[in-house]
Amino acid sequence: MKKLITTVLFCATVFVFAQKGSISGIINDSNQIPLPGAKLTLTPGNYYTISDATGDYVFLNVPEGTYTLTVDYIGYGSQQSTVVVKSENNTSVDVLFDKNKSTTIKEVRLLGISRQNQARALNTQKNNSNITNIVSSDQVGKFPDSNIGDALKRVPGITMQNDQGEARDIIIRGLAPELNSVTLNGNRIPSAEGNNRRVQMDLIPSDMIQLIEVNKTLTPDMDADAIGGSVNLITRTAPNKERISLTAAGGYNPIRDKVSSNTAFMYGNRYFGKKFGFVFNGSYNNQDYGSDNVEGVWAQDKFGNAYIREMDIRKYDVRRERKSLGANFDFKINDKNIIKAGAVYNWRDDWENRYRLRFNKVTPIYDKTDESLITGYKADLRAQTKGGIDTDKSKAARLERQIMQNYFINGEHLLGSQLQLNWSGGYSRASEDRPNERYIDYQSKGVALSGYDSEKEPLLTPTTEPTLKSFKFRTLTEQFGHTYEDEITGKVDLRIPLNIISEQKGRLRFGAKTRIKQKERENSFNDYTPTDANTSLATMDKINPVYWDGKNWSPNSKYIPGYFASKQLLGNLDLYNTGMFSSESNPAEYLGVNYKAKEQIYAGYIRWDQNITDDFSFIAGLRLENTHTEYTGNITKTEDDDVMLEGERKIKNDYTNYLPSITFKYTPTDDMVLRAAYTTSLARPGYYNLSPFVNITPGEDAQIHAGNPDLKASYAHNFDVMGEYYFKSVGLISIGGFYKKINKFIFNYIDQNFTRDKFTQQFPDLANDLGADNTYVFSQARNGQSVDVYGFEVALQRQLDFLPGFLSYFGIYANYTYTHSKAKGIVGDDVQREGLMLPGTAPHMFNSSLSWENKRFSARVSLNYTASYLDEIGGVAFDDRYYDKQTFLDANVSYAITEKIRFFVEANNLTNQPLRYYQGEKNRTMQMEYYKPRYNVGLKFDF
Repeated sequence: MKKLITTVLFCATVFVFAQKGSISGIINDSNQIPLPGAKLTLTPGNYYTISDATGDYVFLNVPEGTYTLTVDYIGYGSQQSTVVVKSENNTSVDVLFDKNKSTTIKEVRLLGISRQNQARALNTQKNNSNITNIVSSDQVGKFPDSNIGDALKRVPGITMQNDQGEARDIIIRGLAPELNSVTLNGNRIPSAEGNNRRVQMDLIPSDMIQLIEVNKTLTPDMDADAIGGSVNLITRTAPNKERISLTAAGGYNPIRDKVSSNTAFMYGNRYFGKKFGFVFNGSYNNQDYGSDNVEGVWAQDKFGNAYIREMDIRKYDVRRERKSLGANFDFKINDKNIIKAGAVYNWRDDWENRYRLRFNKVTPIYDKTDESLITGYKADLRAQTKGGIDTDKSKAARLERQIMQNYFINGEHLLGSQLQLNWSGGYSRASEDRPNERYIDYQSKGVALSGYDSEKEPLLTPTTEPTLKSFKFRTLTEQFGHTYEDEITGKVDLRIPLNIISEQKGRLRFGAKTRIKQKERENSFNDYTPTDANTSLATMDKINPVYWDGKNWSPNSKYIPGYFASKQLLGNLDLYNTGMFSSESNPAEYLGVNYKAKEQIYAGYIRWDQNITDDFSFIAGLRLENTHTEYTGNITKTEDDDVMLEGERKIKNDYTNYLPSITFKYTPTDDMVLRAAYTTSLARPGYYNLSPFVNITPGEDAQIHAGNPDLKASYAHNFDVMGEYYFKSVGLISIGGFYKKINKFIFNYIDQNFTRDKFTQQFPDLANDLGADNTYVFSQARNGQSVDVYGFEVALQRQLDFLPGFLSYFGIYANYTYTHSKAKGIVGDDVQREGLMLPGTAPHMFNSSLSWENKRFSARVSLNYTASYLDEIGGVAFDDRYYDKQTFLDANVSYAITEKIRFFVEANNLTNQPLRYYQGEKNRTMQMEYYKPRYNVGLKFDF
């Protein structure tokens, strides 16, 4: 290995000092909009390169002489120009694709701006060295998707997990969100959530992004923490002439009979002889809606009967407001030096009120003559209101404020004619604040209940409706939550020619990257009890409660939430008045979840790109990532209902991953691309899982929940093949297969018979903290042995312009992904569980849309389907949790009133698809949450 590196560096030195020149420039269309992914070739000789996301390109190591520069672009044809290269000089050549003057553009019929933007995406995808899917911002605009998560579910091999009806967590090729990464302009986006590394995709409006790049295989210069894949969001860049874009829309949400609003703007221009460019953009989205939800927890009695141990009927009222600002700048110092900088600021406020009727500690009642026959139930009924303090900020609702901000600066430099240097630095921060979050609940004990007719739609019904007076005050709490994650990055990349094979293009890239991360969660929680002088909250009949009936309830009006304390009552309680309330901190609710984390990741890589022939090339390389971690967690123990802080545990760790890869690309014709790759990648454990906390709760519900600082990062060997055929009429058909061997995958271990001896073996330093209980329920994240994941995906994207007349304006978009997994080393209750799929692995995913489009009118119907899959492993099969299948149907229509003004109408979730989980068996509902459809109408101005 040492000899190889020495040889490579020697060759690089020879080429650096050779007397040759370079060519650089930018490619635009007739509207001065950059064209990414264009292939540029020089003749004579074997020289080619690809334009980047901003349309920039560069040729290194070009001998002095006169050349013909040819630029090829799907949907635009080709264009040629003459270039003179002088030794030790850079020749600047900007290319303008004018479809009115091109000699070959007549082969293709471009129908308006949407097809042109589709061409941009497909050119980038075709000419990328690895397996990718590319989506342009204007392609996103063809679907009724307001955030990046909803836009991504259209991409082959991608599905999303939802929150309040919006796509939030990304699944790539059937692999769970923890196994994927999301970056902004190449740098990892920090997570605003406290438990994990997931990026909240519903936090980012689609209006803020210019290009979405889904990398399904990695090259050595990319961050390695992406086993399923990496989504890179590329922000808007400065146009090459003045451009103004405005969007104004309003909508209707039937679930709560509320309206919504959405606005966006973009302004960009260039000055000083086009050397300085900038773009400002912003977005505002306000949704007022909610959801209807039923949840259940199932258990088995001693006779093997399944019964619902706990059931909730929940009504959510939600207002979600997104505000985003972005700015990008670039300054072309000269033909060899460019400096770029930018910032993105995303702000999401989520106000939520929840009204929850809980059937708690449901106990079966058995027939006196047949002890195994359940004839009814008994339970405590708890009516809980969730809200917040009534201020201008919180509005008597639970406020969750998530902020994601990203700042970057980078430079691109040609040093001489044969060395390219790129560098970048960045700072990112994600935070979540939940101030003055309040809960109040009332309880009616020992209510007799009749059974339910269906496990799929379970409903327990009181045989005699309890009175308001029977609902007595139970608890009143207030909590504060604060989580943040910071990341500082620095990166240096160098590229030099390396023509080891005569007359075939070769280049060597090498570089280093540093990522310094810090994350902390700091929550607090207080219980409040009315004083003897304050009897106004004693029973529900004294508080003028609100009543929610089952009218217009989804899925069925038989679900009646009932009476609750109002959000105004809860929000206006003066909890800090000691004459009205006494308060006590409740450490059980926050000490165990608070933690601090520090990570330092140092990476270096070497990448060799080499053409074997004009049509066949490979990329080989090695990446090293060294990770230093330092985690601090709390040790807590409950004694006589009091939680005691036993101390802190601080754990440090250090490990290095070696990540080799090789990728092959073969282009037998101009329209066909074949790829094959072997890559390696990893997935680091979630922050909270690594925290060295231990929570011990003795007594009737004896439990131990512990973090695992010894967790190893999952390491994957990935094998991929892909074949793509690109139509000249802007479209493609592709088919590919993949296999992944993931070692040390992570699962949630549960042992319902965890003894003192087991505890002493695992935590010898804490043995004296354990009570005298015989057994506990123990849970902890652990590494499994390995999992095999394999599957295939097919995609078709085509305008049917080969058909006659009216039919030629139809277009189809369809893709299907199959994924299968089989895990080894999953244990529950000390029993090896065989044949389980990897949690989060969706076996079937299907997307399709049918469109009709001419220069002024566009209509599209879109369908998105995901099959059910295992979401979380329980201690035994009965307790496994599954995410049920989902089918979404969306539609949108737009009409160009003028060349610059477009009117549009959008409709989402026409099937009223619920979010549904089930426990163990398909009919055993754990959750079914409905949102109803949403509608949007507006105007877009583009000047």
